[in-house]
Amino acid sequence: MKFLIAGLGSIGRRHMRNLIALGEKDIVLLRTRKATLPDDELAGYPVETDLREALKKHKPNAVIVANPTSLHLETALPAAEAGCHILLEKPLSNSTDGLDQLQNAVKKSGSKVLVAFQFRFHPGLMKAKELISKGEIGRVISAHVHFGEYLPAWHPWEDYRQGYASRSDLGGGVVLTQCHSLDYLPWLVGRVESAWGFTAKLSDLEVNVEDTAKIGLRFDGGALGSLHLDFAQQPPEHYFTIIGTKGTLKWNLVDGATRIYRASAESLAISTGAGIKAGGEWEAYPIDETWERNVMFLEQMKHFVSVVRGETEPTCTLDDGVRVQQLVQAIHESNATGRVVELSS
Repeated sequence: MKFLIAGLGSIGRRHMRNLIALGEKDIVLLRTRKATLPDDELAGYPVETDLREALKKHKPNAVIVANPTSLHLETALPAAEAGCHILLEKPLSNSTDGLDQLQNAVKKSGSKVLVAFQFRFHPGLMKAKELISKGEIGRVISAHVHFGEYLPAWHPWEDYRQGYASRSDLGGGVVLTQCHSLDYLPWLVGRVESAWGFTAKLSDLEVNVEDTAKIGLRFDGGALGSLHLDFAQQPPEHYFTIIGTKGTLKWNLVDGATRIYRASAESLAISTGAGIKAGGEWEAYPIDETWERNVMFLEQMKHFVSVVRGETEPTCTLDDGVRVQQLVQAIHESNATGRVVELSS
């Protein structure tokens, strides 16, 4: 199989290394030569600078879209029209404009699109999904995500002010850049019905985008959610808590483990009246001690290779990515209008 990689920044190179680790070496690079990393590891691979010419000349089976957010659609659309399967980095774009064109092109050509929300391949989140699906914490009542990063430490080899996350023209901003939780929280809890958001540039960072966001969600069925996102927190933190009628789930990126509190039968017997005492116990599901961050990217790439081979369907579809993009738009609309925004079904 032949893969074309568009964008050779840090994530594009990670995808390239993982492809090679999986034995896939027929790789073509589409480059603008604006990457801030050395070119050493790219030596020996064919390089193209025009996408349509590259598609015509090399006829790749798959295209990996890893360039800046604002350029995603102008890469993904020709790839879909050419019938290539696509690994499309999150978020899909910097707006919802043109997403219908991509959806139509994919339907017409039969391309398969995997949206690269890698946290779906984290063992802790996969365990949380399993526990919630089995009803281990009962009906979900509320959920909270805290996702704080320090942007200057994110890509220490480059000036953070020039990176795509810092620049509105490249599709930056904390809501778009850290939209992982806008994918995995609905994946865990259910479809988002409505949203509100406050976003602002509050830190001393030299960026022209919002660096802090507070977000509220209402899910189908009535459960409520809240999210905190920022580019300023030192040290960074990423964790979530999901509360149900029969217990609570917690996950933290620090150790990757999922923890569940199962309420005791006695504490759930609310119909018996007074005298109820809280009771229950926590159980931890640790991840393998050898696990490291690249594993979820590698598992994601294994899945994509299987998609390209026709062995499976994408676990995170183009429609999933569109829903995240619509949610991002709703958050920004809420911030601008001061109103709750309803999302289409």
